[in-house]
Amino acid sequence: MSPKKQRLTVLQKGFTLVELLIVVIILAILAAIVVPQFASSTDDAKVASLDTTLANMRSAIDLYYQQHGHYPGDAKATGSVTCAGTVGDGDITTPALRAQAFMSQLSMYTNAAGEACSAPNPSAEFKYGPYLKKNALPDNPIGTSNALAIETLGDLIMTGAAAPGLGWKFDVTSGKFIADHTGYLDH
Repeated sequence: MSPKKQRLTVLQKGFTLVELLIVVIILAILAAIVVPQFASSTDDAKVASLDTTLANMRSAIDLYYQQHGHYPGDAKATGSVTCAGTVGDGDITTPALRAQAFMSQLSMYTNAAGEACSAPNPSAEFKYGPYLKKNALPDNPIGTSNALAIETLGDLIMTGAAAPGLGWKFDVTSGKFIADHTGYLDH
């Protein structure tokens, strides 16, 4: 083989620096287009999870209301009826005790007055519920908290707090259950 032919073969074996830079630039442009799409799909999933959780909680609250004539947390969860299991706790004297009554009334068996018990009574006294299968509120998928703020204003246009990271807000008079953040008013 002649020296000239041998030199040409060596020069044709690799990519030039310009070709490599073009490939890197094309990959960077594609990454800049694709990566934000994944970030927005994560936010969309959180909002969809929030919508589902709100729908489930509102259904449980509405069913409780239909069977009792008042919303959970608007009556005391303790009472004088004999309970075959653990008695629910919470009453209507403070927002914190209303939140306890809310949870007892949704996660335990209840009687017509809203008194809660962990087991149904053999005489069928505690025949309603439980409305939630777990003994805790689900986390707010946006704020990752299950804290519950109780209101008694009866305001149908109740709004959440301005600070993110909070859980839920519930009005025991109107039955409105929302994510406790102003950024999610439409849910």
